[in-house]
Amino acid sequence: MLNNVVLMGRLTADPELRQTSTGIEVTSFSIAIDRGYVRQGEERQTDFINCVAWRQTAKFITSYFRKGQMIAVTGSLQTRNYEDKNGNKRVATDVVVANASFCGSKSETGASSAPANAPYSAPAASFSTAAASDFEELQGDDDLPF
Repeated sequence: MLNNVVLMGRLTADPELRQTSTGIEVTSFSIAIDRGYVRQGEERQTDFINCVAWRQTAKFITSYFRKGQMIAVTGSLQTRNYEDKNGNKRVATDVVVANASFCGSKSETGASSAPANAPYSAPAASFSTAAASDFEELQGDDDLPF
């Protein structure tokens, strides 16, 4: 069986980190996703998809994402039954997020300023100063995999 969801959209609110009674981190949020088509004479429709993330994924999302930012998530679709205040039976559908990724421009995601508790990562190596003598010409292409 297959249950795989891939979404990209904008957060509708700042995600907040909470904990279950057993201390497991969780966050719930929704993503606004514009539909890919517009009927003539109508405005573009938007779907609001409810998502939930657990443990490290929840920490990551609440640390680095804010309302209005683009986010890409992968996960699975899950339904649950509950009873509302009036005793009516309801069904809720959520995306259980396994992975979240940044989307959009660097200025839009705020990736240039990491939170104070973020781990240090060295800048990527730059190869723009390489000279032609730094490379070796291959003789024959019998060993190349392509």
